[in-house]
Amino acid sequence: MSTSTLVQSERNNLADLMLSAGPDSSTLCSEWTVRDLAAHLVIREGRPDAAVGIVVAPLAKWTSKVQAKEAERPFEDVVAQFRQGPPRWSPFAIPAVDAAANIVEFVVHAEDVRRAQHNWLPRPTDAELNEVLWTRLAKMSRMLLHKLPMGITVQRTDIDAASAAIKTGSPVLLLSGAPLELTMLLYGRSVVEVNIEGDESTVVAFRAAKLGI
Repeated sequence: MSTSTLVQSERNNLADLMLSAGPDSSTLCSEWTVRDLAAHLVIREGRPDAAVGIVVAPLAKWTSKVQAKEAERPFEDVVAQFRQGPPRWSPFAIPAVDAAANIVEFVVHAEDVRRAQHNWLPRPTDAELNEVLWTRLAKMSRMLLHKLPMGITVQRTDIDAASAAIKTGSPVLLLSGAPLELTMLLYGRSVVEVNIEGDESTVVAFRAAKLGI
């Protein structure tokens, strides 16, 4: 499957999950409901003036205002707009940008919806997606883990003997899990199946750290 096909598949999967859960259901994204998440996804791709506040703290209030206004629209319309994809003029409309920026984004947010629901079921294993997530762990770590003092090595458990040092430092923690679970952990989600090995004080410090963007 090409990366363009994969990202469209993940877009549809996330849209389906949001519709299935309903607008007022919780997510793993702090206080956001599914309605809030859908609004976030639409302004991220279609409102660059507001999307910048996602990563630039001084502009966060403007982003929240625009997102709240978007969330007032009919929920099904917002999800349909997200499923349709970004406007033609958006950088996300470039296939290479779409694949680079959105595959992990959509996978994580899909799990934000899935794992916040009562009696949620794990996503079926997807070997191709796991390969993509695994190859991106090191790149993501530069942004997600740069404030941590310890070193981080990740080991995948879906196949044998695959590990990678994704951050230098001392002492070193070993994080073991499937690539999807490791990705969710690095993005600051706590509902994950990852084994963390290292000395006790370092494990405690890692668990207390604020991960993610």
